[in-house]
Amino acid sequence: MTAHTIIEPPAETPSRKRDFGKLWAGQSVSLFGDEFMVLALPLLSVTLLHTSAATAALLPFALFVPFLILGLPAGAIIDRVSRRITMIVCNTVQLAAFTLIWLLAAVHHLNFAILVGLLLLSGCGVVFFQIAYTSYLPSLIADTDELHRGNARLALSESTAKSVGPMIAGPLIQILGVVTAVSLNAASFAISIFSLSTLRHREPIPGARPRPKGWIRRDIADGLRFVVSHRVLEPTFACSTTYVLFLSMVETLLVLYCLNVLHLAPRLIGVVIGAAAAGYPIGNLLSTRLTKALGTHTALMVAATTSVAGILLMPALGMIGGIVGTSGLVGASVLHSIGEGMYSPIALTVRQVESPSELLSRVGSVQRVFTWGAVALGSLLAAGATAVLGLDAAIWIGAVGTVLALPALFRRGVFDAVLARAKTVNPGANHPPSLSPTWRNQS
Repeated sequence: MTAHTIIEPPAETPSRKRDFGKLWAGQSVSLFGDEFMVLALPLLSVTLLHTSAATAALLPFALFVPFLILGLPAGAIIDRVSRRITMIVCNTVQLAAFTLIWLLAAVHHLNFAILVGLLLLSGCGVVFFQIAYTSYLPSLIADTDELHRGNARLALSESTAKSVGPMIAGPLIQILGVVTAVSLNAASFAISIFSLSTLRHREPIPGARPRPKGWIRRDIADGLRFVVSHRVLEPTFACSTTYVLFLSMVETLLVLYCLNVLHLAPRLIGVVIGAAAAGYPIGNLLSTRLTKALGTHTALMVAATTSVAGILLMPALGMIGGIVGTSGLVGASVLHSIGEGMYSPIALTVRQVESPSELLSRVGSVQRVFTWGAVALGSLLAAGATAVLGLDAAIWIGAVGTVLALPALFRRGVFDAVLARAKTVNPGANHPPSLSPTWRNQS
């Protein structure tokens, strides 16, 4: 097998640091645009297109269902092409989709079917972008500690966008209208495209690898077998998938819950959603310290438990109603977001470190299919539960269901690693002095 010869600068050169800064800046702007859509899409559907709450809950399904269809083939394809170019093309697709939504809404020619179709197109771009994005970073940052710090910084941007974005979007939607938020999201993709086009780093691209009949199917199978047999990745993926499936029910309905049950104005909804996300950056900042203090696997357990506890408290405190209920909902959401903010960068670093470079995109695609595909299924469950049982019951189903993520994580290599670490700090235990953090090729 041949490969293109690419001269790489030494790890952590100023050039690579500048490239990470550009990547970080462009993605941060794009993430803020995404958070505008958290408020804008359901409000656009309900207020401009006059759909029901159950119908509006189907919009995340349209955006994320492409992961179920394209996710696994995307991983096999991206392992053979330039990840940077893939990201640029995918953001261009999303720019086109949201520009069309904006223009059609502005001239009152947008309907729900067209909106769903354009979100499906955008979702196809999201599939390839997300897999390429998480696979590109390890080629830019080689050191494991630096990689975790890079993931934590990117997660911090996402967390900040989740907390500040809705607070900015709410007043803007109140003053300028929901269509303006769509145009700002389109502009954020243009900025991201520009930042990606200025990156100097080029990851090694495989040469002309053989592509016999059925190569995509075989490449997909290799990635699936690796994940299923891995003693740490499999329980981590199972935890994330279960968690996201039920959490997406809560998050899909939260804006509509604030609008129809708590009777809040869009400006106040933005404040509630943004304040609830304030825990994400706190969790991101704590993730590195938590990992150093407890070890990677114990830190994953603590983070997951914290997040689930917060989600369970959300409907319990929110049902009180009024100012007290709204404040309780926000407080519980902060606790949940602290836990998720700790969990996400730790789990991402584990995946990047434990996966061999030639399988990195395929392992990433498996993770995205399971977790982001769960967002689509969760929003579908939310729509069905809302139509049959109402908003309150649907949110309770989602909250209680997240508990199932904990037994999915507390087993196999994750649990074994926690026990082994406990023995290393117990001087009376009869045990080997250390446990290898790598579980590769163990079943």
